[in-house]
Amino acid sequence: MPFDAPTVRAVVALSLTQLIGWGATFWLPAVTGPAMVGELRMTLPMIMAGPTVMLVVMAMVSWPLSAIFERHGARPIMIFGSPLGAAGLLVMGLANGPATYLLSWIILGLAGASMLTTPAQIAVTEIAGEKARQALGVLVLAGGLTSTIVWPLTGLLQGQWGWRTTTLVYAAIMLLVCMPLHWTALARRPKEKSAVKTAAEPASIDLPRFALLALSFAANGFFTWGFALTIIILFEAAGLDHASALTAAAFIGIAQWAGRMVDFVGGRRWLGFVTGLAASALFPLSFIVLLLTSDFVGAMLFATLYGVASGVTAVTRATLPLQIFPNGAYARASAQLAVPLNLSYAAAPPVFAAIMTSAGPHAALWLAFAMSIFAFCALFSLLLLHRRMNRRSQQDRILIAD
Repeated sequence: MPFDAPTVRAVVALSLTQLIGWGATFWLPAVTGPAMVGELRMTLPMIMAGPTVMLVVMAMVSWPLSAIFERHGARPIMIFGSPLGAAGLLVMGLANGPATYLLSWIILGLAGASMLTTPAQIAVTEIAGEKARQALGVLVLAGGLTSTIVWPLTGLLQGQWGWRTTTLVYAAIMLLVCMPLHWTALARRPKEKSAVKTAAEPASIDLPRFALLALSFAANGFFTWGFALTIIILFEAAGLDHASALTAAAFIGIAQWAGRMVDFVGGRRWLGFVTGLAASALFPLSFIVLLLTSDFVGAMLFATLYGVASGVTAVTRATLPLQIFPNGAYARASAQLAVPLNLSYAAAPPVFAAIMTSAGPHAALWLAFAMSIFAFCALFSLLLLHRRMNRRSQQDRILIAD
């Protein structure tokens, strides 16, 4: 079933603003970081700590924002987040040392909580209705292109104008492109609907199911974000030369795209639990492959399994809450889930780097294997609990009808 025109406009607009938003913030230092070191009198690890600060701030702000999303919808918050992101990039572009550089990432963390990923997913569900899962699949599919598109563009701009001007250009794009798109393409919540929702009792979020979902997603996010910056080292530790390690690492991105496409194509026929559990089972299998092999074929097999699992899981994070929680609670549940997710994302890179430095790459790989087993068990327990609660709810409705 095709999407209606408002849904198409919203998904296209949000795909663009998410690409700009993540590319101009979290992924920016991957290209500009080395050039920032000398001018800001900072070490490269300090520069790379900026995105971690951003994620921690996003985690701290997400829970308080959950009630605002539920009461007022995503549109006004995302409209506010765009100029806030532009302000953070402006401060970064004009930074003259560690203090102003850190301040820029704090502002970007506030902006990220207001306009990146979770708000975008909430906005899609508000406008797509019954087709929310398919629409979210398209949004996540487009998000997989962020680094592929933005890194070369950032490198080109920096080569021409330097990192400061590049950062200021992204600030202008955030203000002049993202804010108008959020203003025009997202759903306006009718006043009478808002009033009714405010007066009504909020839909409840079942705590055991929320906890299991958060544990599974946070565990998966911990090792996937931890490997994002260390996967090449792992391949080299397995016995590959640098060129082969780079090739296998690059193939992960292709496999992730394929995984997102698999869920998008089959999402209408498969429940979110089915794809989520399948992807969660592929993670430990991929780690076993890398632990048992030391050649290029083994690395490519790992890259395929790991990449497909990562791609499917990215879609499942957005869509599974639709299946578990009441429609009226999706915005609040998604915003609250962002707290453990962003904290795990923030902690992962330094923790994995520390483990690989002190105990070696294989220790990090065994940790990831253990975390992947834990994530699968949490998700499987969630499925059993969800089915039991659904059966109980159906029995209660039958008793009431009798």
